[in-house]
Amino acid sequence: MIDITLENFQAELIEGSVATPVLLDIWAEWCGPCKQLGPVLEKLEVEYAGRFTLAKLDADKVPQISSQLSEMFGVRSIPFCVMFKDGQPVDGFVGAIPAEKIREFLDKHVPGADEAEAASEEAAAQEALAEGDTEGALEKLQHAVATDPANDDARFDYIKLLLQEGRVDDAKVAFAPVIAKTSLVRRFDALQRWMDAIDFAAPVAGPAPAIAEFDAKIAANKRDFDARFGRARLLMAGQRWTDAMDELLDILMRDKSWSEELARKTYIAILDVIEPPKVKVADGQIPPDDPVVATYRRRLSSVVLS
Repeated sequence: MIDITLENFQAELIEGSVATPVLLDIWAEWCGPCKQLGPVLEKLEVEYAGRFTLAKLDADKVPQISSQLSEMFGVRSIPFCVMFKDGQPVDGFVGAIPAEKIREFLDKHVPGADEAEAASEEAAAQEALAEGDTEGALEKLQHAVATDPANDDARFDYIKLLLQEGRVDDAKVAFAPVIAKTSLVRRFDALQRWMDAIDFAAPVAGPAPAIAEFDAKIAANKRDFDARFGRARLLMAGQRWTDAMDELLDILMRDKSWSEELARKTYIAILDVIEPPKVKVADGQIPPDDPVVATYRRRLSSVVLS
């Protein structure tokens, strides 16, 4: 539980709610219903085990904030509770309502236990990756997917890491439950294009194509877009991302609409694959862009819009 003041309002309530929902309890010492509600909220914070943070604000000590929120929601009495998410007040309730009603309110805004556990595992996986612990990251991501199969972010990160480690068969197994979503979730479409490129580079039967074969075709005809695209797919399979995008840009500069915009779609897929996870920031702030992704986005825009 956190006591909100003018000094910590921005850090604890606004910025804090970006990472975890914050329920703000506006109360006063003279308010009997407030004293009834307070212990109930504290028990629920323990029960929900970190899925939301309880914050308290004394309306008499910090009237600047309490009056602003009361005016925003059209509320004239306390206790008054406001849910903050992603830096914004999104909902509230008034009065010392029963615990069951508060649970119903919380469940509309707070992630379920499985979702919270999966999100925690995903965050821990990113930390493990930053420390160079790839196996640890894979274990945590696998657990996140198993705990919350609907967590598309965790599944994307898990499949991506498996492909980076050359575990293509495992990646395909993890991808199978969401294969029907490729037309709806762009990042899954990106993974599908990457796996297709890997299959193209290592066919089941016969010799694998070589870069030199495509180089020779391109040298003979710079508008041999099939050869250029084949070369780009080999580069994708080898995780030579910027080289692959450079090849795709060569196609786009000569023919933007070639093969139903296949070069553009594949270029965007690579950007989706190589873009690192966004860092959560407070409302109104812009997460920093990865310099490589930003550079190649600008290059694509300049070619497509030219």
